[in-house]
Amino acid sequence: MQRMRRAIFIAQLGVALLAQGGGASAATGDAPGPLPLYAGASVGSGRMDSRIVDVDGLSNWGNPGWAVNYDDLGSLGGFLAGRKFQIGGARLRIELEGAVGNLSASSDQLDPQGLDETAQSELRWMAAIRAGIERSVGSATLFAAAGLAIAGIDNSVTDLDRSGLNDPWHLDPDDSFDERSRPIGWTVGLGFEAPLSRAWLLRLEASHLDFGRRSHRVNLSANGHCGPGNPRRPCVYEVEERLAVLRLAAIRRF
Repeated sequence: MQRMRRAIFIAQLGVALLAQGGGASAATGDAPGPLPLYAGASVGSGRMDSRIVDVDGLSNWGNPGWAVNYDDLGSLGGFLAGRKFQIGGARLRIELEGAVGNLSASSDQLDPQGLDETAQSELRWMAAIRAGIERSVGSATLFAAAGLAIAGIDNSVTDLDRSGLNDPWHLDPDDSFDERSRPIGWTVGLGFEAPLSRAWLLRLEASHLDFGRRSHRVNLSANGHCGPGNPRRPCVYEVEERLAVLRLAAIRRF
């Protein structure tokens, strides 16, 4: 609930800044009036870069802190809306963006032998509010932007067990989890915009998003030890997510 309130606040802040951005230009006396709003659509490719830490040494028995990195490529499609304004001699922008995609990554090396445990992360959607600064290079524009981001991410660990060598594998729900989260993180990006016409721009942008680390518990029944010598209690996995995105956008100025 607290994360949702923060996300709503971020969205409200972005809308307010978009609405007031032109007023800041006029107030400085550096521009004759509000600078244009703009909006567009984007498509691109992203790399989901995840890391899971077996804090208690449950999967890699007796090796607490065992970590596995896993990544993969996918596609994204989204939208953006923003407004440019000027403060003193600085040309600034405030921007809202959103995207959906099919980015996911997995690894079967949580158990180092790759026998029965798989970790997976999947990005379903993301949104961000960013502030940036820009500079003209001939008819084109270079910009850098940074801000806050929120995403819908699914994390899971699937543990398969069997009673004997000839028995079928089955899911062990006590040592597995499948959880949806909406983490808030940060984003930074660099981009290049070139005019296609008086009203239209073409943008190429590379950005990085970091959603930090979250904890997930397994062995909730405490029917096993969290590594040799540890008491019977729930065990913890910690998962980190980062995202690298390259996007092409068509933008219209209003």
